[in-house]
Amino acid sequence: MATVMQKIKDIEDEMARTQKNKATAHHLGLLKAKLAKLRRELLTPSSKGAGGAGEGFDVTKSGDSRVGLVGFPSVGKSTLLNKLTGTFSEVASYEFTTLTCIPGVITYRGAKIQLLDLPGIIEGAKDGKGRGRQVISTARTCNCILIVLDAIKPITHKRLIEKELEGFGIRLNKEPPNLTFRKKDKGGLNLTSTVTTTHLDLETVKAICSEYRIHNADITLRYDATADDLIDVIEGSRVYIPCIYVVNKIDQITLEELEILDKLPHYCPISAHLEWNLDGLLEKIWEYLDLTRIYTKPKGMNPDYEDPVILSSKKRTVEDFCDRIHKDMLKQFKYALVWGSSAKHKPQRVGKEHELEDEDVVQIIKKV
Repeated sequence: MATVMQKIKDIEDEMARTQKNKATAHHLGLLKAKLAKLRRELLTPSSKGAGGAGEGFDVTKSGDSRVGLVGFPSVGKSTLLNKLTGTFSEVASYEFTTLTCIPGVITYRGAKIQLLDLPGIIEGAKDGKGRGRQVISTARTCNCILIVLDAIKPITHKRLIEKELEGFGIRLNKEPPNLTFRKKDKGGLNLTSTVTTTHLDLETVKAICSEYRIHNADITLRYDATADDLIDVIEGSRVYIPCIYVVNKIDQITLEELEILDKLPHYCPISAHLEWNLDGLLEKIWEYLDLTRIYTKPKGMNPDYEDPVILSSKKRTVEDFCDRIHKDMLKQFKYALVWGSSAKHKPQRVGKEHELEDEDVVQIIKKV
């Protein structure tokens, strides 16, 4: 492990020494690719002699969605979990009170949202320091990440945590790169782009691909992509997660400072101890999770508004709805009746490709 760590440090030092200009672009691309490969080795240690996943980290996924609390020690993650979910996670005024992953559940607008209180991470977590690897691997499985920051401590903590998560292949509040990368058997490397590119040219692409031993591929750029975007696509193990920066302990700062914090994007100021703005935080979590609630209606009865079926906004067809209820439901599916904003008339008879909207009412008609 030390050798991999040393290699990473050497490459980072060399990148810091290298000037950024057109002449060094492909050399920097090569270094970035090497760095991404070494990081991957750190993430997936060889099976022999590697420690287990760590006590209390393999938390079963429950509920409709999963939200992780990430932050440095003593910023109020456990207090926030206690106030939102009523679960008890130990709270004390010293650092590293929470040592394992503690789950809690919030029921909000009919959806069960699992909230994970992860131990505090320290600088260098992406290199495996201080339980960091397990913490960040658990963060990868979340549908939304809350980065909890302390209002009194400097904002540099935000950059440090982002850097740790980026090093683990978690991309915050970003869309997957809009470029296609297709391997082939022969024909060399073809680079086509629909826009003028300022970061990538054929030389840089060749340098990056040769590091991955890829010599034949078609690459299409639909926007001005950087070397990092290309590496992300080749690596393929990147997760794109929405993230909210929760600034805690706002009761200890002045109004002027709060107004400055308010201008930052993806922010939500709270005070977990005094329970200020926790409703606003829940609203924001709901908005970022982007969930769709569907109500069921048994034949001849009123719709059940108490217990909605929760679907993600990316997978919300009638077919996904049936899968969510029971996997054998599609075999007996004849058609569905839909009331709500996705229906042209009430009720509309639809097939399984129909896309549902939030708060639609669905009745499934089965084959006899």
